[in-house]
Amino acid sequence: MWTNPLRDERDKRLPRIAGPCGLVIFGVTGDLSRKKLMPAIYDLANRGLLPPGFALVGFARRDWADQDFGQVVHDSVKKYARTPFRESVWDRLAEGIRFVQGTFDDDNAFDNLAKTIEDLDEVRGTGGNHAFYLSIPPGAFPVVCKQLARAGLSQPQNGQWRRVVIEKPFGHDLKSARELNEIVNDVFPEESVFRIDHYLGKETVQNILALRFANQLYEPIWNSHYVDHVQITMAEDIGLGGRAGYYDGIGAARDVIQNHLLQLLALTAMEEPISFRPKALRTEKIKVLEATTAVGPFAETTARGQYSGGWQGGQKVPGLLEEEGFAKDSITETYAAITLGIDTRRWAGVPFYLRTGKRLGRRVTEIAVVFKRAPHLPFDDTATEELGQNALVIRVQPDEGVTMRFGSKVPGNMMEVRDVSMDFSYGHAFTESSPEAYERLILDVLLGEPSLFPNSDEVELSWKILEPVLKYWASHGRPEPYPAGTWGPESANDMLARTGRHWRRP
Repeated sequence: MWTNPLRDERDKRLPRIAGPCGLVIFGVTGDLSRKKLMPAIYDLANRGLLPPGFALVGFARRDWADQDFGQVVHDSVKKYARTPFRESVWDRLAEGIRFVQGTFDDDNAFDNLAKTIEDLDEVRGTGGNHAFYLSIPPGAFPVVCKQLARAGLSQPQNGQWRRVVIEKPFGHDLKSARELNEIVNDVFPEESVFRIDHYLGKETVQNILALRFANQLYEPIWNSHYVDHVQITMAEDIGLGGRAGYYDGIGAARDVIQNHLLQLLALTAMEEPISFRPKALRTEKIKVLEATTAVGPFAETTARGQYSGGWQGGQKVPGLLEEEGFAKDSITETYAAITLGIDTRRWAGVPFYLRTGKRLGRRVTEIAVVFKRAPHLPFDDTATEELGQNALVIRVQPDEGVTMRFGSKVPGNMMEVRDVSMDFSYGHAFTESSPEAYERLILDVLLGEPSLFPNSDEVELSWKILEPVLKYWASHGRPEPYPAGTWGPESANDMLARTGRHWRRP
């Protein structure tokens, strides 16, 4: 294989570019595909990170020709791409766009897909390297995986690669997650399976690792001697209008805590890996998840709610039970909060509070590491009555950055100490804008770089942690209503108040 003699492996300014390959998207007519995947592919092409002969194949029931599908991609890219639209980039990308019509149980359609891929290897030079993106309901995974195997598309030959990308949810409990893993691994070996958690593609999530392990400042105090508790929040201000089909019966805990929030917990609490190679990183995350348990009694350490009608952003909005598609007696929770403990020397005794909800005060995702108060304050009581606890807050979205909160003297001739914040914002500190999570993740799939993708062990451990809470909720009452635009049910405030703590207002 030819190597560029002028290129130095240590030079980080040169990006890694995917080698010859193609991507097949199942469920190509869905929202995720139009709003995220296709624009991300264009953005990668625009940044020069895809090979010149890259191919994109769409698979769906629609009766489209290649040109029709090309037009759909074109319109999606123009509307949602992060980088400016350039006709020259589009023309080059459009040459490799193909469409295959059919249903998942249609043998002819998959034989047709196999011929299309063979043709692309010839015409576009994709070299037999293809990734299959399953942007489809998990119930359809078995049939698609079996069809790919039957059509000879899952097994690479002569040094080529084949990979499969799976969107969440990865099952709805531990048993179904194990079954799903078996079905997928029966066709694709674990190292070829990429389970997408788009949160792990976000720049700020990766910055947790940089913040902790590239700086000497935080690591000495990143433990139970100094940390009082950790709050991980993912709040959304939108409701569930139109998403009843997916969400009803799943709920906030399965939708967000099992994947996004437990992954954020693992990155926040893990030990330093020996390197940032995928295996080393995953080993440390798995150690943390193995030591994590839900803290009881669940009647006091968890909370769940369901938004009712109210005012949000100056508009009157309906409650969940008035939303189309939800049964009037639905007990699907739209707010979930749980308490977790990590039984390791570093974290013993430090509660990790995870919460997520729809129709909350604002859209925000953050990790707040809240420190203990100083053991001795040589001030009058009145001098520190406005002093809270020191906190390090990592904002994952929307305005990515890091905030430090600490006490400072108020100017004047009195000794008065009050909380102030030091703020680092990505938007202000760097001239380069952060790539979309899906750009990073799709490129990692094509490069065969699995660091940011949870493997089957992580998925099963996450369900193991959450399952006792879900079982308790299933047999104890129903979610507590909370008005839209607030920060959740009263039981969530009580849950922290019992230990003398309170939720941060993000």
